[in-house]
Amino acid sequence: MTVRNRGALAALAAGVAALTVAALVACGSQPAENVGADEAATLASATPSPSASAAGGPSVPVVAGDLPAGTKIVPPVKLVISDIDVTATVNAVGINKRTNEFEVPPSVDQIGWYQFGPGLEATSGSVVIAGHVDSAKQGKGAFYRLRELGQGDILTATGSDGKARQYRVVAREEYLKTKIPLDRYFARDGKPRLTLITCGGPFDAKARKYRDNIVVTAVPA
Repeated sequence: MTVRNRGALAALAAGVAALTVAALVACGSQPAENVGADEAATLASATPSPSASAAGGPSVPVVAGDLPAGTKIVPPVKLVISDIDVTATVNAVGINKRTNEFEVPPSVDQIGWYQFGPGLEATSGSVVIAGHVDSAKQGKGAFYRLRELGQGDILTATGSDGKARQYRVVAREEYLKTKIPLDRYFARDGKPRLTLITCGGPFDAKARKYRDNIVVTAVPA
């Protein structure tokens, strides 16, 4: 799943091998039917229309809104999604200084929290966690079945403070990587929500990446 500062989430869009999804094998190529898109949009203070990231779209990190002054950041360290058999370690990640991409853990069974955005204690903004769908060498990733989540499914994110917090899925959307509204999903403002991202759609064997991104939005249960 690649995310370049200017083409940035387009890369997040790229898939998933450093979230730069460069060594993936195909997962289901049929688009997942979008559910809850309107509800997901209302959670953000600003609801921009999708724009082409690779053609001068929003950059990552998105800095719309400010984190509360003096707030202790509580990073997620574990994510459990029983409905799709996920129990994954969450690592704090940022931008790879060499590639300028959103970077996730190299092990496909682990996922990455964007550490320059809100933590689990935040009362506003989007907590972003991204993960691999699969890998040609390692097989299925932690988010291989993310596309199967539906409205009402429950996620449990445990923070570094040891507290487990439950979230309820309100939306699942699929975007072309060049059309995902990154500023919405990486925003620090709007209602508190958890945003999960992986790749999906058809796999381009020549380019070694997926065409789309799957985005799941969940709110405190």
